[in-house]
Amino acid sequence: MPRPHKQKPAANPLKSTRVKDKKKRGPAELVVITGMSGSGKASALKAFEDLGYYCVDNLPVELIPRFAELALQSGEILRTALVVDVREGAQLEHLPAILKSVRHTIATRVIYLEASDPVLLRRFSETRRPHPLGTGATVRDSLAAERLHLRPIRKIADLVIDTSKFNVHELRSHLTERFKQKSGTEQKLLISCVSFGYKHGLPDDADLVFDVRFLPNPHFVPEFRALTGRDPRVAKYIRSFPQTQEFINRISELLIYLLPHYIREGKSYLTISFGCTGGQHRSVMIAEEVNQHLKKAGYKVKVDHRDSPK
Repeated sequence: MPRPHKQKPAANPLKSTRVKDKKKRGPAELVVITGMSGSGKASALKAFEDLGYYCVDNLPVELIPRFAELALQSGEILRTALVVDVREGAQLEHLPAILKSVRHTIATRVIYLEASDPVLLRRFSETRRPHPLGTGATVRDSLAAERLHLRPIRKIADLVIDTSKFNVHELRSHLTERFKQKSGTEQKLLISCVSFGYKHGLPDDADLVFDVRFLPNPHFVPEFRALTGRDPRVAKYIRSFPQTQEFINRISELLIYLLPHYIREGKSYLTISFGCTGGQHRSVMIAEEVNQHLKKAGYKVKVDHRDSPK
């Protein structure tokens, strides 16, 4: 008597689909966001969430290896991001060793966010939130203790971002540009062209400073005195001198040469300051002109006239 033919079990379409998806997907990625309290870690995590990362806030340090393992095994989760900071307490000192181990199994990038003390103090004052280290000390003292505690972690960061000059939207936009998936991804540098008056002091956050007081001063032309360098008549007057256009062209060429080198060094924000006597005419006009040159070269630029009437 012939044996009955055994039918092979039907393939599980869901299983086969998962296998195919896993083959198609790229290497798993883990982004660890850390840094100073008040530096914008929550906003950064939101940016990664918008980019499609699976995000976790305040994950216990000892769970990071398990989290990385789950990300590798998952058929659905490819890119993950998590925040680890001073809220973790004494366990945070183990983070460098844990990350060194995790890097052997999954592509890992550490982003360290920081800001200047005046900026952090202002942010804590505006939000009226206590520092995570508690209320037993002033916020200033807590920030100093936190910086010291986080120093070993900052040293191992792949990317350090000073958010002092970012608002929430600029930080999220910067991270989005930097981490979104696209061919030929280029690291982005947010540039700020600032005009100022020397009689009011140098800008505290200036990276590069150019003195434009060698240009003729519209202040001594009565019809221009009450105007600023944004007025077309004032701009035309300043531009009428041959040294003006030559300076704009030379400085723009210099900056366009320098900017790719800043980007390669991992700089995320560059403040270029132009100063004249009062910060009303020459510096304003030059900052506007250089801004246009850099934008034409493909850079993201904003202008800030520190001492000019709004």
